[in-house]
Amino acid sequence: MLRTVAGFGAFGLFWGAWGAILPAIRTESSVSDGQLGLALLMVGLGALASMRFTGYLIDRYGGVVLPVVVASFGACGVLPALADSAVTLSAALFLLGATSGATDVAINATGSDAEAVTGRPLMNLAHGIFSVAVVAASLGSAALRTAGADALPVLGGVGVIITVVAVVVLAPGSRDNLQASTEPKPKRRIEPVLLVFGALCALAYVVENAWQSWSAIHLDTSLNAAPGLASSAPAVFAAAAATGRIAGNALLRRLRPVQLLVAGGALAAVGSIAAAAAGSAWLALIGIGVAGLGTSVCAPTIIGMAGAWAGPERRAGAISTVTTIAYLGFLLGPAAVGAASSAWSLPIALGGVAVLALLVAALGPVAARQPERQPAH
Repeated sequence: MLRTVAGFGAFGLFWGAWGAILPAIRTESSVSDGQLGLALLMVGLGALASMRFTGYLIDRYGGVVLPVVVASFGACGVLPALADSAVTLSAALFLLGATSGATDVAINATGSDAEAVTGRPLMNLAHGIFSVAVVAASLGSAALRTAGADALPVLGGVGVIITVVAVVVLAPGSRDNLQASTEPKPKRRIEPVLLVFGALCALAYVVENAWQSWSAIHLDTSLNAAPGLASSAPAVFAAAAATGRIAGNALLRRLRPVQLLVAGGALAAVGSIAAAAAGSAWLALIGIGVAGLGTSVCAPTIIGMAGAWAGPERRAGAISTVTTIAYLGFLLGPAAVGAASSAWSLPIALGGVAVLALLVAALGPVAARQPERQPAH
């Protein structure tokens, strides 16, 4: 469990700092909203290039993969701060996305394995730890930005912390977790049930990443909020997400996963509409918090369902398939928001996110009706 918590915590530290420092990245790299949206597209492309392969590596070599990909992620997280154009920013974000996708698969596989071994709900709690780390990093980054810090010292400091976590916490005993397969595995097709889980998770990720990536810019450019207040928006979103995930982990002892999924999607839609239509920064922050509370339980619940369906012999591969498909949300979400913002306005683009949240609520029962996987013979 310690490795799961540490892995999710390190992952959250970077993305919390990223959301708060993104306006500075945009300014220092001299890109427009549209160019930033296209550059953010590279995060999803990089993740798509690495995620399924990471699942194969974990199934083949076991838990030793986790510290390697986390350390690589910490190093690549500094690269966007060095970008000075749309081209260099896009290249940096592709490498960031590749290592981020690999880290995402590795920590989710570790958490799902721990959940299966202990027999207790863990995925929502683990994602809640991620959100707590996002809050801490967002607030710290907002304070540093208010004090005049640029992107490099913020992302550089976070990169050092992530690398230390990988070496000190994740590496020791890594060969004792997620044991490697001793037999060659046959080539497998992608089963339809994994497509269903992945598509639903992709919709949830669009909502989540749209607000995580654009909330600070929404307050900064749409509502003319002060830099410190604008940079606090990802922290508000993450604080609500942490609350929702920790509470959701407890609620799963009483509710079926699909019930939690439907409620979360509906609440995310309400918050998204409120934040996009708000006439002041403070009202927008309330809507962002409601959206974070609702969307927080969606992705971890779906990933947990997929891991339970797959069983221990295929867990990492199944999770890598679902999260690869789900990362289409990261691929399309920020880029679509940027494109729609250029065509219309950022509030209209963010208001469209509410429609996708409603789809999560509507399609949740479809995922719940998927037949259980039959064990291999």
